[in-house]
Amino acid sequence: MRSVEVASYIPGRVRLRSKKLVGNTKLEQKINTQLGAYKEIESVVTNIMTGSILITYVPEVLRQNAELFKAEKYFAAHVKKK
Repeated sequence: MRSVEVASYIPGRVRLRSKKLVGNTKLEQKINTQLGAYKEIESVVTNIMTGSILITYVPEVLRQNAELFKAEKYFAAHVKKK
């Protein structure tokens, strides 16, 4: 989490950015595998050109998983202010 910036957040959609993801296909695969394993997450779209991770989900469904609900609260509290 420390190497990830919360670029945008609205309930149901969060965009993260990580410089470590840029050009890193192994990390991209790891992210897609790990996040894709959660049935509460609808989709994960990564972009190794920009280091972006877009996660979409149904808030009511995701919040039934305590671990993911904690992550969502973290994203909401740490979204990058413009």
